[in-house]
Amino acid sequence: MAMLEIINLTKSFGGLKAVNGVSFNVEKGMIKAVIGPNGAGKTTLFNLISGMLAADAGDIRFEGTSVSRMPAHLRAGLGIARTFQNIKLFPRMSVLENVMAGYHSRGRSGFLPGMLALPFARREEKEIRARALEKLSLFGLAGASDMPAASLPFGSQRGVEMARALIMEPKLLMLDEPAAGLNIHETRALAGRIADINASGVTVLIVEHDMSLVMDISHEIAVLNYGGLIAQGPPREIQRNGEVIRIYLGDDHA
Repeated sequence: MAMLEIINLTKSFGGLKAVNGVSFNVEKGMIKAVIGPNGAGKTTLFNLISGMLAADAGDIRFEGTSVSRMPAHLRAGLGIARTFQNIKLFPRMSVLENVMAGYHSRGRSGFLPGMLALPFARREEKEIRARALEKLSLFGLAGASDMPAASLPFGSQRGVEMARALIMEPKLLMLDEPAAGLNIHETRALAGRIADINASGVTVLIVEHDMSLVMDISHEIAVLNYGGLIAQGPPREIQRNGEVIRIYLGDDHA
């Protein structure tokens, strides 16, 4: 059984089919990339999987269970975490507080016990703080934990967002263009971190435009164009696919 099954997924906005009958699987333990030109439907697909949008048709199955009608927070509780193409941090909160906020869906104490500082709520907060610092250390950011998130450089803010997703201990980590805005050195470091996250047992689904990153770390690649799936397979196979070459480089190269 695949960890994630996308079955004939469709989403329209007015007369435009942003995702048009897309089907593919993500096997447990793999890094799968979704690529395609701008407007191909990649981010819409991510929003459907994470529960930020409702599909018009089709199904999404996570570990054999249909999640298509589940709200986003329940999908997160099952083990689906994501980052965003445009970084979504709380700019005035500290780096540590931003990462701790990612654990809210798994917290047990709730608002009132936390407000009253009851002993079990204090213990839980201490545990969450330790988890947050551990995840920040993966990105070399533990020393910046008390800084306002907005004060960090762009690449470091990407790291904070990934740490916030990882504090949920996800089974499936969805990364929406994590290399956007990064320089070549930051992108290389990112590739190593994604590989390490995957090696720790986390399945990764990534949308990315940086083809060198995609080809370096992916086990499989799915290619979208105009909302439809036009190819999928291992990186070398995708590199040789005539339709993919035509989309990216034009008919002459194909």
